[in-house]
Amino acid sequence: MLATKTIAALATRRVPGSIRLKHTVPDLPYDYNELEPVISAKIMHLHHDKHHAAYVAGLNAAEEKLAEAQHRKDLAGQVALQPLINFHGGGHVNHSIFWTNLIGEKNGGGHLHASPLKTAIEAQYGSLGALSQVVNAKTAGIFGSGWGWVTYNPAIGGLDVVTTANQDMPSTLGHVPLLGIDAWEHAYYLDYNNVKADYFKNIWRVVNWKDVARRYDEAVAHQKK
Repeated sequence: MLATKTIAALATRRVPGSIRLKHTVPDLPYDYNELEPVISAKIMHLHHDKHHAAYVAGLNAAEEKLAEAQHRKDLAGQVALQPLINFHGGGHVNHSIFWTNLIGEKNGGGHLHASPLKTAIEAQYGSLGALSQVVNAKTAGIFGSGWGWVTYNPAIGGLDVVTTANQDMPSTLGHVPLLGIDAWEHAYYLDYNNVKADYFKNIWRVVNWKDVARRYDEAVAHQKK
C-alpha cells in the first residue's frame, strides 16, 4: 500500500494548466568511471543510460494510460495499471537512491564517519563489517532479481536489513530506505560474471556513507514529529 501511495503521488504531479510533468533520469552525481574498479564505466553507462531510462520511459507511458483511464472514469483500467506503475516506478525510485548511495573510494567511498548512524550500526550489529555480512547473506539469498536494503524500521525504532523482489520498494514493508544494493544481473554481470558474491563484497568499498547517514537522520527526525 505504501508503495502504491508513493507512486500514485508521483503520478499526480501537475503544473499550471494541468500539464503532467514527465519523470526524467537524474544525472549521476559523479563521472561514469568514478566507481572503478568496483563497478566499471561500461556497466554504469548501461545501467544508468539504458536500464534506468527504460524504467522512466515505462513509468511515463503507464501514467499517460492512467490519466486516460481516470478521465474515462475507468476504475478497472486504473486498477489494472497499478502493477505496471509500481514496477516501473519502483525501478525509478530505487535506482535514484542507488546512484546517490555510491561514491568513488578516492572521494570517501566506504568510509563510515562518526555519526548517529555509526552509533546505531555499532549498537545493533557490533560493527560495519558485521552489518555488511548480514546484508550480503540476505541479498545473496534473493531468488531471481531484487534488492538488498539497510533500512530504518519505524516499528522497531532502529535499523533493519531486508530484501525486496524485482523493483519492489522498502516502503511496501513500511520501512524507510537508507542503503540499497541492486542484485539484478545487469548491475554486476559484465564485471563479475556469475560470481555475484564478489560484487556484494566489493560494493561496500564505494558506499557513500554521508548520503546513508543523511537518510538515517531524516528518518529518525520524521518519526519524532
